[in-house]
Amino acid sequence: MRVAFDAIALLSPLTGIGQYAHELATRLATDPSHQARFFYAVLWRDEVRTGPLPASRNLFPWLRRLPNSYAISRYLQGRKFAQEVRDAKFDVYHAPNFLSFPFPGPTVTTVHDLSWIRFPQSHPIERVRAMHRYFEPGLRRSSLILTDSQFVKQEVMDVFGIAPERIVPVPLGVTPLFHPRSPEETAPVLRPLGLAHGQYLLTVGTLEPRKNLVAALRAYAQLPEHTQRAFPLVLAGMKGWHSGELDREMAPLLASGRVRMTGYLAREDLAALIAGATALVYPSIYEGFGLPPLEAMASGVPTIVSNVSSLPEVVGDTGLLVEPHDHAGLRDAMQHLLDAPEVRAGLAARALARAAGFSWDQCAAETFAAYERAARD
Repeated sequence: MRVAFDAIALLSPLTGIGQYAHELATRLATDPSHQARFFYAVLWRDEVRTGPLPASRNLFPWLRRLPNSYAISRYLQGRKFAQEVRDAKFDVYHAPNFLSFPFPGPTVTTVHDLSWIRFPQSHPIERVRAMHRYFEPGLRRSSLILTDSQFVKQEVMDVFGIAPERIVPVPLGVTPLFHPRSPEETAPVLRPLGLAHGQYLLTVGTLEPRKNLVAALRAYAQLPEHTQRAFPLVLAGMKGWHSGELDREMAPLLASGRVRMTGYLAREDLAALIAGATALVYPSIYEGFGLPPLEAMASGVPTIVSNVSSLPEVVGDTGLLVEPHDHAGLRDAMQHLLDAPEVRAGLAARALARAAGFSWDQCAAETFAAYERAARD
């Protein structure tokens, strides 16, 4: 089967959607039953690559300075995409990042969430405009729609009236990179950060409003001072958008050293940082799946997560679930895990068992089966 795969998400740092696209693309490239071509915004390749295009191949660097730059870029990318699919004979096209280009054949589109609809204030306005303009036409064109969870399947049905048989939930996976580690194994990453194994709380994700990190900071600030000194709160993730409130909340805690920021980390370093944490704190207000909790579960680290959207579906009974705006409840959950090593151990054991049921190989197998079904139907 010849597959056209939209690999634009691989050109940016590999956060959640980029990681999803990368895991699928690498398996697709080595699967003998598929012949894949990967579209990188302005060029097509047979191989999987990550990171920004070389300057010599970035044909549109001036676009960012223009009004309506996204729309112009999208148009030019669409022209490049159309040239290849017109000349090549693809059996199916997969758009793994919400927005598909018009394609003269079966299209599979992955919808990770509807956060720009449910919480538009948590996104840059240009992104919201682009999603409203391009998403639904591509959704309607799609032969099959993949979602990361049953929760998102229901969202797509409720908002767009898509028939349930056209939507296939395919859970994400976790790589073997995320596994329990000893203090000796985490030390090369933790020591330069001034951290000790099992002696810090961790939150992971792009620093943007939907992750609700302000709630994490406010809850953490209510912990006793001696607890904060013993267990700093570490924020791992690249700078996002609309972060003014977060910056204000964080400033005094950063100055005191009780909150630490790592910025964006390589996957290997992130895996060590997660494995060394006392617990992962993830109070997101809306998630289509939530990879960081799953990665913590696979690392034998207990989680404190919001009791909304897809997170209960992923975490099950292996973590503490809290209403995302209940700062006191979030504080109490942190204190409970810090005070009760036996509770942490019990949750960690259940988390390891549950995480074993999520794999990228399984995700890829179910995705490739969707290609077959789309092409057949």
